[in-house]
Formats: sequence, C-alpha cells, structure tokens
Amino acid sequence: MLKYFHKETELLGTVPNVLAECSFTKKLEGRVKISGSKNASLAMLAATLLTDEECIIKNVPRLDDVFVLLALLEKLGKKISFRGNIVIIRGAVKRQILPEGLSRKLRASVLVMGPILASKGSGVFALPGGCALGERPIDIHIMGLRAFGARYEICGGKMNFKRKILHPAHIHLPFPSVGATENILMAASLIPGKSVISNVAREPEIINLVRFLNAMGSHIKICGSTYEVYGVRNLHGAQFSVMPDRIESGTFLLAAAAIGGAIKIIGAESGHLTVLIKKLAQTGVQIGEKRGILSVKAARCPQPADISTAPYPGFPTDLQPLWAVYMLRAAGKSKITEKVFPARFMYVDELKRLGADMKLKASVLTVGKSCLNGAHLIACDLRAAAAMIIAGLMANGTTRVGGLRHLFRGYENFFEKLQMLKANVSIRQTKKK
Repeated sequence: MLKYFHKETELLGTVPNVLAECSFTKKLEGRVKISGSKNASLAMLAATLLTDEECIIKNVPRLDDVFVLLALLEKLGKKISFRGNIVIIRGAVKRQILPEGLSRKLRASVLVMGPILASKGSGVFALPGGCALGERPIDIHIMGLRAFGARYEICGGKMNFKRKILHPAHIHLPFPSVGATENILMAASLIPGKSVISNVAREPEIINLVRFLNAMGSHIKICGSTYEVYGVRNLHGAQFSVMPDRIESGTFLLAAAAIGGAIKIIGAESGHLTVLIKKLAQTGVQIGEKRGILSVKAARCPQPADISTAPYPGFPTDLQPLWAVYMLRAAGKSKITEKVFPARFMYVDELKRLGADMKLKASVLTVGKSCLNGAHLIACDLRAAAAMIIAGLMANGTTRVGGLRHLFRGYENFFEKLQMLKANVSIRQTKKK
C-alpha cells in the first residue's frame, strides 16, 4: 500500500492541526524552483488506466491530491512506486468501483471515468470532492461519455455505468471545461476510429496530456480549439515528464510583486503566463527572462490594473485571489471580475480581517490600497490559502492562517520555498480541541 507522505507535515502530525505564522517581510530575495504541475500530473496519472503496461512519469509533485489519486489507482488494481518525483505505475485494472471515501476528497477523481469506461466498458463512480468553489457540475463529462455510447443509472447515490461497447463520436463542448476535455480525450484514445471534439479547453496541461497519450500510441491532432482523435484498440506504456506548474509560477511572481524585492524563478514557462506577465508589467513590475530563468523586480509604487478571469489563454481564475492581494499595494482602485468560479471570492471576508479595502458586488471585486495588520485567518480553498499567507507577509505584526489542508493539496514545499526567499513564515502544530 502506498504510504501517505507530505514533507512539510511529516513531523507536525495531521494536516487539519497545522497553521502558518506570517510576520511582516520587507522584501523577497533569492531563487525558487518551480515544481511539476499538479493538474497536469493528475490527468497523466489517470491516463495510465488506459494500459496494463508500465508507465514512468517524471517531475510529479508530492502533493496531497497526487497521493489521493495514486491511492485510488491502487484500489483499482494498479501497482505503484513513488520515489523522489518519479512515479512508476504498472498492472491491470482489476476493480471498476471507485471507493467513495477517496472520491470525495478529490475533484480530479472524475478523470478516471473516461479511461475506465473506454478500457472496461462499465464502472461505478461516486461524485468527486475538492475545493468548495460553488457549483461545479460534471454534466459536460457525462455528456461526452454518453456521446460515445455510455449509459448509466443512479443507484445508491452513485453512477452505475452499464457495460457497453463504445463508439467514436463528434462532440461539441458547451463550455471549454478542462476536466471534461481531458476525460473525453482519454476515452477517445482507446475507442477505435476517429472522434472529433470541438470548443475544447486549450490549457498547457491538456497539451501535456495529449503528448503523453500520443507517446502511449494514440493519434491526436490539435487544430485550434478542435481535437481530432484517432483511437486505437490498445495503448502501450510510456515515459514522460510533467510540465512545470504555471499556477505555482504565477503565485511566486505575484508574491514578489506584492511583498516587494527581486527574485529569480527557475523552471517557469513564460509562454504559459503571457496575460499575467503583461498585467504585471502594466503595474510597473519588471520581468526579464534569460536561459529559462525569470527575473522579477517589484514596483515601488504599483499602479492599479483591472482583470477579468477567463479560460486559457485568458487570466487564470486560480491566480485571481493572489492578484487581489497584490492590488492592496496599488496606488488607486482596481476591479476584479470573476467569470469562471464566482464563489472564489469567499476569501474576501477573511482578508478584511487584516484591514483590506475590498468591496464585493455580484461577481466584481473592487480593491483599494490598504494598510494591513495581523489577524487570525481561515483558508477556504487552495488558492485562497496561498493568497492569505502572502497577505500575512505584507501585514504589520503576526498573521496566523489555518485551514492549510487546502494548501497542501496544490503546493509542494511552499513554506520551504518562501523561507528560501527570506520570507518570515513558519508552520506549527496546534493543540487538538
């Protein structure tokens, strides 16, 4: 059985009893190396269900979400080795019923549906869990799988897909959902014949998945917002490396901009962050790139800038809370419009405890320059946790941030990396109530 492990909480006990302590930090300085992408890793790990042969995936971050998905794969019959940042997966799927307890811990558990149905024709799936970001239906996933011929009934609160021989299909997504695009691509790869999926999500993580599937023997052509999939009867094992995490890259770009100072970011793909880099430059941040290393120098008096989140290549919704924290330094008012997950603004009331000047109306947040003072905050989701920690480093006095179970789902060695940048932050275990 795969041993649960998280470097930063190994000696601190259970994650729910850990909190961060942040003190005012005048500036960040030094270098930080970006880990492999969480979202790209999860999709590639799910794709290994399409073959019985050995798959070796490199640069996989050691994150709680990754461990949950690997535990799911083990329950389904896969044999797994996770050493350093390399995952080796081999063996056949022996069980097609997803454990409900694990499924509820992870939104990405839905990604096993396509591979299992394509390889086995049937399966029983519980609804997934993850961050509480409001309504996040899986109807587009289901629509795509039904287009291939899959049929299901609800039984005991679970989706019971009956055994079917799936066929190729032409599918137009009503919204460019990342997860649905990944699920449909994986299923189509093991359905012989040509499938066409249009209005797809175009995130770099999906391109990473496409390349992995092609390395396994699929034939996928990318034609703008349309993918042509020439499915085959059998896929084989492959070796592949996970791309750098663009959201982690953006997090450290915004941390430097918000706290101040100058840092170098190793391993970031600037081409994945075009919109963010342009917006930061608009506020006065200086960003350069040389030999794959991004250099970031914060602006002394940042100018306000409005953003509106959108699917890639637009401004990432995952970076919206961090942008809001940065705008607390800007000399004027800025507006943030959330068009992907309106419930992502749940962090606003917590930041107001620090003295943040924020006014939320519908899906538009207005942010003003603020003098922050330490307080005790509770993180409501993964990206909000990172945003609150950065805000705590900007605030006078000491800020304590709880709810770190969210943070450990998506950032590898986050505190260690901040400390290497000279941030006044630490984590400690609290007493159990």
